[in-house]
Amino acid sequence: MSKIGLFFGPLNGSVHRVADKIKAAFGGDVIEMVPVKDASSSDLEKYDKVIFGISTVGKDTWDSGYSSDDWGMFFKEISKVDFSSKKVAIFGLGDHITYANHFVNHMGLLAKELMKVNANIVGQVSTEGYEFEESEAVIDGQFIGLPVDEDFEPELTDERIADWLAILKPAFGLI
Repeated sequence: MSKIGLFFGPLNGSVHRVADKIKAAFGGDVIEMVPVKDASSSDLEKYDKVIFGISTVGKDTWDSGYSSDDWGMFFKEISKVDFSSKKVAIFGLGDHITYANHFVNHMGLLAKELMKVNANIVGQVSTEGYEFEESEAVIDGQFIGLPVDEDFEPELTDERIADWLAILKPAFGLI
């Protein structure tokens, strides 16, 4: 069985914690963790199944631009890869209280970049059970991936991951 590349960032925060939970929930040695801080297009090309973990930052960061952070640099690497033969899933962290009008927006921005390079995105999640006003991650009436709010709903994270993996494993051909 081929490994799944789980590309995540930033290190040592909520995204990293949730990435570890996803790896553990998959079980075994199925997932290889790859911090986006150190990743390149050649790392992406190693995998036919990829999971991306991204956070949504606050308005102060959006306004100043994020071209020098881990994801800002890594976005350039995504455009160098043809994803047409890969299956891709995304999870995103957000704060549905403070940023209800921008909930998990970066997950949507990442999805749009992936669509430009023909990614087959799997693991869409219903918006039911989530409270928010607007989100760029809602595409065709569903979240393009798994939204997680570790700030205000950490007690829901494990259940949300389990429900997502029930969708993701068959989509990745693991069941």
